[in-house]
Amino acid sequence: MKRNYTFTMIKPDAVKANQIGPILAVINNAGFRIVAMHLTRLSFEDAKIFYAVHVGKPFYIPLCEFMSSGPIVAAILMKQNAIADYRALIGKTNPEEAEEGTIRKMFATSLQHNAVHGSDSVKAVAFESSFFFAEREHFEV
Repeated sequence: MKRNYTFTMIKPDAVKANQIGPILAVINNAGFRIVAMHLTRLSFEDAKIFYAVHVGKPFYIPLCEFMSSGPIVAAILMKQNAIADYRALIGKTNPEEAEEGTIRKMFATSLQHNAVHGSDSVKAVAFESSFFFAEREHFEV
């Protein structure tokens, strides 16, 4: 996965709150192009695999329970400097500490219910993207 791609998920809290459209609008308005997208649901076992980097941390099981609690939107985004730019756009994990104008400041309700996930490295983008999408599902238009 090249550096001009990143992966995101709109989490169950934001999907339930009907925030898919507004969040996608913020992403588009920031210059990102959506090259792959699914509305899907993680099973608890899928969430455990996806978040395996956190095994043993106190928040691991609650995170897996939360992420399997309802539908999510998974997407691959394209933009120059995508990973860093998207991390800046989503803001800090805790919405109380996130800067004004960031997705988490606008849509998150708590540290756990923080609306979106964003990959933090090229390695993470490759794993996370391939977890949800086959190569044939990426479209650069």
